[in-house]
Amino acid sequence: MAFQGIIINLFRATLLGLLFLVGDVSARANASGGRERTSLNAGWTFKRWENAPDGLSYDQLKPWILPGANDFIVDKSTWHQRPTNKPPRNIQYASANFNDSNWTSLDLPHDWAISGPFYDGDNPPVSGDGGRLPTQGVGWYRRTLSVDASDSGKQIYIELDGAMAYGTVWMNGNLVGGWPFGFASWRLNLTPYMHHGDNQLAIRLEQPLDSQRWYQGAGIYRNVWILKVNPVHIAQFGTYVTSSDVSTDSATLNLDVLVEHTGGDHPMTVKVATEVHVMDDSGNPGDQVGSFESATVTVAPTKKHSAHGTVTIPNLKLWGPIPSQKPNMHILVTRLYNSKEEVIDTYQTPFGVRSTEYRDDGLYINGERIYLQGVCRHDDLGSLGVAVHQPALERQIDMLSEMGTNAIRTSHNPPSSELLDLADRMGLVVLDEIFDAWNNPKMSNDFHLIFGDWAEPDLRSFIRRDRNHPSVWAWSYGNEIPEQGNQQGDDTSKRLRAIISEEDPTRAATLGLNNAGPGSGIIANIDLIGLNYQGEGNSDSGGNFDSWRSQYERMMIFTTESSSAVSSRDTFLFPPPDGNSATMDENGTGTDPNTHQVSSWGLWAVGWGASPDHVFAAQDSHPYVGGEFVWTGWDYLGEPTPFLSSRSSYFGIIDLAGFPKPRYWEYQARWNPNIRMAHIIPHWNWPDRDGESTPVHVFSSADEAELFVNGQSQGRITKGNLEYRFRWDNVTYAAGEVSVVTYKGGDEWANATVRTTGTASGLVLSAYKDRTSIAADGSDLLFVAVDIVDDNGDTVPTAEPTISFSIDGPGQILSTDNGDSTDLTAFPSTDRKAFRGKALCIVRANKGASGAITVTANADGFDAANLEATIA
Repeated sequence: MAFQGIIINLFRATLLGLLFLVGDVSARANASGGRERTSLNAGWTFKRWENAPDGLSYDQLKPWILPGANDFIVDKSTWHQRPTNKPPRNIQYASANFNDSNWTSLDLPHDWAISGPFYDGDNPPVSGDGGRLPTQGVGWYRRTLSVDASDSGKQIYIELDGAMAYGTVWMNGNLVGGWPFGFASWRLNLTPYMHHGDNQLAIRLEQPLDSQRWYQGAGIYRNVWILKVNPVHIAQFGTYVTSSDVSTDSATLNLDVLVEHTGGDHPMTVKVATEVHVMDDSGNPGDQVGSFESATVTVAPTKKHSAHGTVTIPNLKLWGPIPSQKPNMHILVTRLYNSKEEVIDTYQTPFGVRSTEYRDDGLYINGERIYLQGVCRHDDLGSLGVAVHQPALERQIDMLSEMGTNAIRTSHNPPSSELLDLADRMGLVVLDEIFDAWNNPKMSNDFHLIFGDWAEPDLRSFIRRDRNHPSVWAWSYGNEIPEQGNQQGDDTSKRLRAIISEEDPTRAATLGLNNAGPGSGIIANIDLIGLNYQGEGNSDSGGNFDSWRSQYERMMIFTTESSSAVSSRDTFLFPPPDGNSATMDENGTGTDPNTHQVSSWGLWAVGWGASPDHVFAAQDSHPYVGGEFVWTGWDYLGEPTPFLSSRSSYFGIIDLAGFPKPRYWEYQARWNPNIRMAHIIPHWNWPDRDGESTPVHVFSSADEAELFVNGQSQGRITKGNLEYRFRWDNVTYAAGEVSVVTYKGGDEWANATVRTTGTASGLVLSAYKDRTSIAADGSDLLFVAVDIVDDNGDTVPTAEPTISFSIDGPGQILSTDNGDSTDLTAFPSTDRKAFRGKALCIVRANKGASGAITVTANADGFDAANLEATIA
C-alpha cells in the first residue's frame, strides 16, 4: 500500500549550531505582533519529599484536572465539567504566605533525581531498571509571576513542554489544573486566577514507585513558558499544513489555521493572512516566495473556527534526509487582523516540503528509497539526566549522524520538541512513538492506570504538536503492548488508529510488535509491519521475515527494534564467539561476573536479540525489508541487563559518557561506507597473554584487508558474502604493533595501527569537536574529555586513575562521567575514576559572563592538564 503525504514543520526554534532561547517558533512574534511568549525557566524554589507531605493524590484532584483535556476530546458530550467547589483542602505550598526561603533555588529544566545519590546494595527503593536514582516522591516548585497594566485584556497561559509526572498547577492558592502523563506538552489558562502585581505560582509533581521500566527522571525536565495573547488568537498547535502534487517544479500547500476566542461577550471577525518564506541561516523568515489568499472568519466567544487556504508555489526546495538529500526549510508567517486592520496575533510555522510513500520495499522520500539506518533512544542525556539541554542533544545526533544514522525512534514516548527540531534541521527521519502501555500494565503504577481517561487527549495533543515536523515519517502508537495478541488489544488499536487518521491522514502508523505474529487481528489496524526482533531472529535461530512477507506482500516491513547487543567500552574477554552472534549471561558467558562488565567484541547479545553481524545478514538476505532501528544508539540510564546492580544499560553503540564503543565502527562501515576508515580490536595491552592466541578483528567498508603483527603478515583476506568484519582468530600475541592495510576494488583504502602502550604518564584534555568557545546564555555546554596517555600520546586503555576536575572562571561543572555502567559515583561529583583510559567533564558558563574559563584535571602521579575556553 502506498500512502503519500507531506509533513510540514511546526519548528520549535532550535537550529544546529544556534544556541538562542529554545521554544515554539510561533513565540517569535513580539508584543507588537499580538503574541508574547517568554521563558519561565528562571527563579524557582524547589523541595522534594519521598512521601506526599500534603496528603494529596491524583485521584483526589482528578475532577479538577480532567477538564484540561477537553480541547483534545472530539465528542463534546463526554467533556469533563470542572467542579464548582474547590478541592478538599487548602495547600500551604501553594499559598503566597508560605515561607520557602529554606528551599533550593534553581532554574529549569530540572531533573530532581539525576544528582543522586545512587542507591547501592540489594532491594533498593529504585532498582537498576530505574537507574538506582531517587525518582520517587513528591516535588513542589514555586515562583512569583508579576502582571502589570500592559497585560490588561490579555489571556495568559502557562505552557509546560514536559513534567514528570502527574503535574498540577496552582495560582494564588487556586488549583488551575494539570496533566498526568509525564511526556506530554500541555498548557493551562492562568487568567481567571491572576491579578495585577505579584502572583504566586506553584507546581506539584508526583512520581510513584514502580512506574518506570527505565530511567524516566522526575521534575519539570523540559522548558516552561508564559504566553500572552489577545482574546482572539491562533489556538494551541493551531496550524496544520499538508501538501500535494509535490515535485521539484512546484508544490501545492494546504493550510488550516484554528482561531479561538477566549474572552469577551461578542463574536469577533478577523482576517487571516499567511505568507510563505524561505528560512534563512538564522532560522528566521527570509525571502518571501508566496502567500495564501486571505480569509475572513467570525469566532463566537469560547468557540474556535478554522480558516482554510491553498496555494501552489513554484520551485520550492524540498526537504529530504541526509546524505543524499538536503533538509531545506521554509516558514509560514500567519497574522490575524481585526476590523481596523491592526495585527492582533502573529504565528510562525517553519516547514519542509516533501513527498512520502510507503512501498512494499520500504520508505520513499521525494521518490528515493530511504533505507532506515536507525537507532532507538530513550530520553535521558546521560549524566545530565532527562533535563533538556539542546547542546547535549546536538552532540548525540551529531555523533550518530557521523556513524551513518539517518533515523531515530523515540522509544517509547513523545520526545522533546528540541529533538524533533534538530532532526528537521539536520536531516534525520523520526519514528515518533507515544505509548509503552495501554490497558494492561508492565509496571504496577505505569500509564495503564490513566489510559482510560487520557489515551485520546494524550494521542491527539501529541499528533497536533508534532504533525508539522518534516522529520516525522510515521507514527508508532505502542511498543510491545501486552494485549497485542487478544481482542482487547485489537479493539484498542482500532480506536487509537482511528484517532491518528483523524488528526493526520497523511502519515502511516505502526506498532512495535514482539508477540503478535502474521495473521494476528491487530495487524488489520496498522499500515506498516514494525517488528521487534522477530524478523532477524536471535543468536540461536533465524527470523520470520518470510512469514510476514507471504501474508502481507504489499505492506512495508521493517524492524522497529533490532540487535540488543551488549558491551562495555573497550572490555575484551577471550575468546570471542566462533560464529557471528552469541547469547551472553551474567554467569560469565561473554561477561565478567566479578566486575559486571560485558565483552566488547560486538558479538554478544541478550537472549531475544543478536549481534549486528547477524542482523545485517538477515536484512541483506531479505532485500524487501525497509531497514532497522537498533537497540540502542546511546547507552541510557536504567535497564542494565544483565547486571541489575549497575546504573545504566550496556546496549548502546555509544556509551553513557559519549565515547564510542567498538561497535560504532562496525555500524559506520555499513552505514557510512564512503568514509575511509579501518578500526582494529582489541587494544594491544595484554601482558598476561604473551604467546597465546589473541584474535584480531577489523571493521572497515573495504572488501580486502591484510593484518600485520610487528611487521609480520597474518594473511590477506577477503570479506565474504554476508560478512561484516575481517577476522584473524589465530593471531599469537606479542607486545608491539598491530596494523592493517585495507583495499577496496583492488585499491588501497584505509590503514590503522594499535600499539602496546607504555606506562601512563600524562593527562590530555580535549573539547568535543575541538570547540573551545562557549556562549554565556546559561544553556550552552562544553564537553571536555580527558585521556590518560603514555609518552607517545597514545591512550592507555588499562589506566584508570581517579581524575579530579576543577574550573577557574565564571562557569560551573555540571557533571562528570566515564561510561562505566557500574560506577555509582554521583554525577555532580568532580572526582571521577577513569574507565578504559577516559573520563568526561561537562561545563557550563555563567549566564551573562565574559572572559574565559579554564578546566583543570588532576590525578595522583600526573601533572595537571588544562583546557581554556573563551566565553562568547
